Amino acid sequence: MSSISMRKTTLVAAGLAVASSLVLTGCKDGNEEALPAAPSAPAAQSSAPGGYATPPAGAPSSPAADGYDGASGAPAAGGGAVAKSGQAFKMGQTATVPFSYGSNKGGQIALTVTGIDAGTPADLSTLNLGDKAKGMSPFYIRYTIKNTGNTDLSFSSVGHMKGLLDGGSEAGTVLTIGKFDKCPSDSLPKGFTNGQTQNSCAIALAPTGTKVTGAEYWGDPYNNLASPPQKGLTWK
Repeated sequence: MSSISMRKTTLVAAGLAVASSLVLTGCKDGNEEALPAAPSAPAAQSSAPGGYATPPAGAPSSPAADGYDGASGAPAAGGGAVAKSGQAFKMGQTATVPFSYGSNKGGQIALTVTGIDAGTPADLSTLNLGDKAKGMSPFYIRYTIKNTGNTDLSFSSVGHMKGLLDGGSEAGTVLTIGKFDKCPSDSLPKGFTNGQTQNSCAIALAPTGTKVTGAEYWGDPYNNLASPPQKGLTWK
């Protein structure tokens, strides 16, 4: 998991015993997710999914290890420029961003939000979210990750992708534990070196009758913990 230092309210814990134990090992005091000392091969996942829903994160992750502050549009490896703070993209356009995870420092990835698919409330039944999911519909943010740098990003996790509602406000978030076939979000595989690509997905929740129409990436350094504070990258 990536380094997250944020206050958040956990609305619903995973209902499965196995899933609940994973939440406890992945969270500190129910409020933080801890960064491992170094990435390692992922453990076998539970075949039965679980999850918990949270309101949109109000505070982002820690500053990027490579020192890029998101403001300058610095040259990117292989040409072009790194995305600027608050830069807006259309669906299908690619943002080049700095990326570090655990001991994998100074990397670079290309992120492309390819689309947002509407799900149905029934999709959430296997995640054991309970009453907190009532009146909510899931939307699946599909995006691709390409390693465009020179750092091996094996077993890294590229998250920090959230949904935006019609009016621009943040959608709710669901973090899954175990496999959820409708929206797979696996860690990057072993040997994820320059040129390797993987598809990923993030779940956003919207009140029934409304839609998730955009996405925002708020990973380092595109957040208010950067110095100076920066804004996320958006796709619509």
